[in-house]
Amino acid sequence: MLAAPAWASAEAMEDDYAPIVVTGERPHDEISGTKTDTPLLDTPQSVVTLGRDRLDDQGVEGLGEALRYVPGVTIGQGEGHRDQVILRGQASTADFFLDGLRDDAQYYRPLYSTQQVEVLKGSNALLFGRGGGGGVVNRTSKQARLGHVGIGAVGGIDSFGAWSLAGDLNLPVGDLAAVRVNGTYEELNNNRDQFGGHFIGIAPSVTFQPAPDTKLVLAYEYDRDDRAVDRGVPSLAGRPITGYTNTSFGSSAINHGRVDAHIVRLRLDQQLGEGLTLDVTGQYAFYDKRYANVLPDLATATTARFSGYESTNRRGNWIGQANLVWHGSTGGIGHTVLAGGEISNQSSDSTRRNALFATSGGGTATTVTLPLAASFSFPAISWTPLVTNSHSDVQSRSLYLQDQVELAPWLQVIGGVRYDRFEIRATNLLTSLPTARSDSKWSPRFGLVLKPQANISLYASFARSFLPQSGDQFSALDPSFQMLAPESFRNLELGAKWDIKPGLSFTLAGFQLDRANTRVADPANPGFWLLSGASRVKGIEMSLAGRITPQWQISLGYTWQEGEIRSATSAAPAGRNTEKLPHHQASAWTRYDLSSRLGLGLGVIHQSGQYATISNAVWLPGFTRVDAAVFYNVSDRFALQLNVENLTDTTYFASAHTDNNIQPGEPINVKLTARLKF
Repeated sequence: MLAAPAWASAEAMEDDYAPIVVTGERPHDEISGTKTDTPLLDTPQSVVTLGRDRLDDQGVEGLGEALRYVPGVTIGQGEGHRDQVILRGQASTADFFLDGLRDDAQYYRPLYSTQQVEVLKGSNALLFGRGGGGGVVNRTSKQARLGHVGIGAVGGIDSFGAWSLAGDLNLPVGDLAAVRVNGTYEELNNNRDQFGGHFIGIAPSVTFQPAPDTKLVLAYEYDRDDRAVDRGVPSLAGRPITGYTNTSFGSSAINHGRVDAHIVRLRLDQQLGEGLTLDVTGQYAFYDKRYANVLPDLATATTARFSGYESTNRRGNWIGQANLVWHGSTGGIGHTVLAGGEISNQSSDSTRRNALFATSGGGTATTVTLPLAASFSFPAISWTPLVTNSHSDVQSRSLYLQDQVELAPWLQVIGGVRYDRFEIRATNLLTSLPTARSDSKWSPRFGLVLKPQANISLYASFARSFLPQSGDQFSALDPSFQMLAPESFRNLELGAKWDIKPGLSFTLAGFQLDRANTRVADPANPGFWLLSGASRVKGIEMSLAGRITPQWQISLGYTWQEGEIRSATSAAPAGRNTEKLPHHQASAWTRYDLSSRLGLGLGVIHQSGQYATISNAVWLPGFTRVDAAVFYNVSDRFALQLNVENLTDTTYFASAHTDNNIQPGEPINVKLTARLKF
């Protein structure tokens, strides 16, 4: 898989209302995820941005690949069929957003139509609502640009045999409108036996600006991901099993997943008066997903045990959001006021059935044990009747208000609150048993920003978020959960930001994130729960990003974190370490242009060891991966790029889902990309 095309001028193709394009520097100094155009220097929160040029330089085309270079973010294996991130020790498959609106289905998110990736760390329900305990990831999409013609194409191939073609076309339609179409086809492959598949994506958008103060954007994205489901390798004696880096612990006939994702969005931006703007967005998304897999669940020195299942999910999401932003002053005191609301409706249908393996006696069993080998030959596989068949409807209604008050040029105070009304109704279609739960939650946010000089800020912040006990996908509601209040998250953060010079900035943050109301089995009442479980993650983050010289770009980051269970939960006793939380993470990416034609890139990712799950039974060793790149502009219209991932061919284990679903990192891989623009 290879990256989507880059344009001769990122600024020329950037939408008027779109946020920054980052290559390490910050040309515009704000992000879309905060819903206001507040400069990052004045934002009391740790934020990381990855712009289009950076994504292209690193040759990444999937969201998970891009996030590996963000310290404080670890990547879950996602069962081989979806994105899963761990932000500040909080795992999620749902805290993803597209242009500020929720995109919470389980699938791999592409980047061919993405202008920028924003990682906002720490709980902040005021801006995003439920979930987001450790933060959220927001993609901003490419949009049609008025008055500009641009045509770009890219093609490439890597040493595993994966290849891709992509295009990006922007055309004006008179003086008031423009059309842009991004599309890609990717043939998937890697070092793992039996892995393969393809991805198809197309994302047209239309921009219409009938007046200087009015702008409409209509966008649609269709993605089809069709691939083998790879559940990784099992563990042995508390470590990932070795000697099977390329071996598929699955069935080539069964392990397969397919998802079709449709997202259509209409946004209106209106300047109502001096300092007063309104944006209104409506979005409908439909996701149709099916996957099946055989997976390892235990290994010994000579055997591996397997189970399997098939799952389907069809989901439709309606979301409407409106934001009113006012920049002004009262009595000499400056204000940036955000007032908004959001309504959403989600409907899901989910099923699951388990695999049955033929036995030598003519019967079937739910597991099969086979000798360890470079490949596995499974007995005939059939399926049980449905073991899960559920329908759920989720409704959410939200109002929020925030004011960033500038009391003096050196002092700002941020305060706000959000009200959420969350309702879920689910039906177990196997038993016809209905369940329901409603919650009303207030989520505050407070911040203080001190600016001893114009390019330095010191900040402190406090924010809360919540997550209903039904989990982050809401496909079902267990009867024993419907009386339980949501989990709560509290984020305390202190930090400093320094714009060393235009285009070069340093950030430092310390945080403590507490999670409470986690379920614990009630010892006095079997089948019932108490909400006394709690965990804490604390850490320090720092980064330096931007241009040292016009020819030299850098992005450096480091995070130290530790987390523990402070009060026993249903999953772990007090004192146990939280899962997928390396104490140390560091990353570095740099590009140096030797001339107008030739540039060199170098990247390093380091991650210390971590526990695969909350059981603390399996340890994933630490690793260091080195990447490199060479960029050559053959002409003003044609460029070549060579990326080498894992230059030193390090053997490592990149992620895990369970103690026996551990994903080996890819060995050395060379990608050649050609870019053409007109």
